[in-house]
Amino acid sequence: MSRAATIPISPTHRSKESFGWTKAFTLIELLVVIAIIAILAALLLPSLAKAKESGRSVNCMSNLRQLELCWQMYSDDYAGVLCPNDYVDTIGLGGGYMTQYSWCQGNARTDTNTAGLQSGLLYPYDTSPGIYHCPSDMSTIQDAFGHPLAQARVRSYNMSQSVNGLGMLVDPQSGYAVDAVQPCFQKIAQITNPPPSRLFVFIDENENTLLDDQFGYPMVNYDYGEWWDMPSNRHNQGANLSFVDGHVEHWHWKVPKVAVNAIQPVANGELPDYIRVGNAMRQVPFDGTAR
Repeated sequence: MSRAATIPISPTHRSKESFGWTKAFTLIELLVVIAIIAILAALLLPSLAKAKESGRSVNCMSNLRQLELCWQMYSDDYAGVLCPNDYVDTIGLGGGYMTQYSWCQGNARTDTNTAGLQSGLLYPYDTSPGIYHCPSDMSTIQDAFGHPLAQARVRSYNMSQSVNGLGMLVDPQSGYAVDAVQPCFQKIAQITNPPPSRLFVFIDENENTLLDDQFGYPMVNYDYGEWWDMPSNRHNQGANLSFVDGHVEHWHWKVPKVAVNAIQPVANGELPDYIRVGNAMRQVPFDGTAR
């Protein structure tokens, strides 16, 4: 071997690559990378948010399924008589009236605890207050003057007037039975039109209309075309409903549900959604034989 071959190479002759050095990013290249990351994030975040909401919607449907089971067990225990649904806010009288028994009690907007749920007729069948609250419902309670407070509400769901909603109770304003304008079934055997698979019991109600424990809807010949109560819009422009036969459905709305007033007219393009809700409720008054 020649002597020249054994002479080490001077550090001054070594390349930067031999020391692990690489060319650094230029400012323009760094900005391009950041821009690409921002674009990808903008594309992915809505999908991730929608997927997260879908997961909460599944939990909401589970809550409704459990409430539905409680409702069915009550009927089984009382020879087919449906659980009373007897608290309605009488706006014209400046307050609410409540019969002694109902599936739940209290005011969803102002209740600071679960006492109203625990005093309800369905609570003994499942003593978990959490099943009364939708995980997507971020609304909070209000004080006596309507000012929002930090505490989350304890209830998000309501029961259809069609299932034992006051029935033959005489309305203090009109002087006649409530069933004349808010028809309802009082026994499970009466439910034929619509059938059990199409009559909803519980609904995920809009937080801006939820107050008492009954979801009201006018008859065709009485204030038709107005929302007395409005479904929620929480679940990717949709709401969840449970039905008499025990199944639960997610309904997507053609038009977002935006509640401005306690009672408001159906908005433009909203009529198909309005009719869909009405078709899942009773529209024939009780006359002793009508079904």
